[in-house]
Amino acid sequence: MTDAVFSLAGRVALVTGASGGLGRHFARVLHRAGAAVALAARRPESVAADAAELGERALAVALDVTDPASIEAALDAVQAAFGTCDLLVNNAGIAATKPFLDHGAADWDQVMAVDLRGAFLMGQAAARRMVAAGRPGVIVNIASILGARVIPGVAGYSAAKAGLLHLTRQMAVELARHRIRVNALAPGYIATDINRGFFETEAGQAVVKRIPQRRLGRVEDLTGPLLLLASEAGAHMTGSVVTVDGGHSVNSL
Repeated sequence: MTDAVFSLAGRVALVTGASGGLGRHFARVLHRAGAAVALAARRPESVAADAAELGERALAVALDVTDPASIEAALDAVQAAFGTCDLLVNNAGIAATKPFLDHGAADWDQVMAVDLRGAFLMGQAAARRMVAAGRPGVIVNIASILGARVIPGVAGYSAAKAGLLHLTRQMAVELARHRIRVNALAPGYIATDINRGFFETEAGQAVVKRIPQRRLGRVEDLTGPLLLLASEAGAHMTGSVVTVDGGHSVNSL
């Protein structure tokens, strides 16, 4: 019974930003739960090996979430291979790490284009197809605890993730009548190849000490929350934000 409620058999999923550590993990989780999965990235060769490793029910697709034409082409490819995409994980994201006074307009625009506008465009395009096909669906927006709290040096990223949390609520309200659920997953600091070196430094260890559980998150810590939001286990959840951060965002000031 537990396996059945978390099953994604028969679902067609697309994960944006699938070449990164989190996106790659999300794609594998959804595939293992039974979904057909499109691993989407700006450079499809960066996800081709992962799709080949997954084998049946996996596809590598080119996707630039800032380009509406690229979004439609990616959804066309998924539809031709598996049918209408009814499970979208909006994971693509970038950050510009600079002090606020040095954070240029171009930095701001680039982060907003991917992290917020890209999620809007992708979610809208996928939802339109779900509605046209008469299929219920799920959209999971990958946010961050920085959508609610701040750290120095990432003004654009924090603002984009805050916007994404509110966009999630807006989408949830408007798409509920179409049987499309929209929720956000907000990770804290997750150990990846990109940040592992920093967290081994003295400054990085100081950050870890601010986490009540006294450890970084692991990609595996996001498995259960993702499946909850993606599957029928979360059937009555929409407009929710699931935070996975070891207590970091609720720590005392």
